[in-house]
Amino acid sequence: MFFTRRQAMITADQALPGRHESILAGPVTHAVYGIDVHTEPAGSQVAYLALGCFWGAEKLYWETDGVVNTAAGYQGGFSPNPTYVEVCSALTGHTETVKVVFDPDKISYEGLLRIFFENHDPTAGMRQGNDVGTQYRSAIFTTDNEQQRIATHVRDEYQQAFSAAGFGTITTEIKHAPPFYYAEEEHQQYLIKVPGGYCPNHATGVTCG
Repeated sequence: MFFTRRQAMITADQALPGRHESILAGPVTHAVYGIDVHTEPAGSQVAYLALGCFWGAEKLYWETDGVVNTAAGYQGGFSPNPTYVEVCSALTGHTETVKVVFDPDKISYEGLLRIFFENHDPTAGMRQGNDVGTQYRSAIFTTDNEQQRIATHVRDEYQQAFSAAGFGTITTEIKHAPPFYYAEEEHQQYLIKVPGGYCPNHATGVTCG
């Protein structure tokens, strides 16, 4: 297995087989919230957002008021329960994704999406800066039709802002959420475990509203 900078998506018949068992076995305590990373507190909602390397993306959201849990994982591909090395081989089809559990009374889904569009380059295609490959592509995986509607609306608003700033077409994939596979424990809240670890900022400076 090897790391690759492949920028073309594979097809299902090219994907690695994956495995039946989750690679994050048992409860794992969140380093910030002190609860199991699998927990979705009563009344909370979930957003699945891919905006480049999930180490920095997860930190961005656990520092957001109204977010009550986060987890790093893989989504949008074909191989069940992949490992980090498998995802980085570009032979699973997944992109690095953050599961964001939030209190809708404190922050809206739209608010999370505005943070999303303003903290990476959604026009970059299969990369974010020097992070190149299909596993770094921008994506919003929606949990219901209302999230799908909001995501499309916010994307269209930001497209106008990005176009006015001289950027190209937003390439963010918006689709109903496929299975989310939790990443290995070492990747959960990585930037607390490794202070000063890799955390590039790919924000463009484009804002909207």
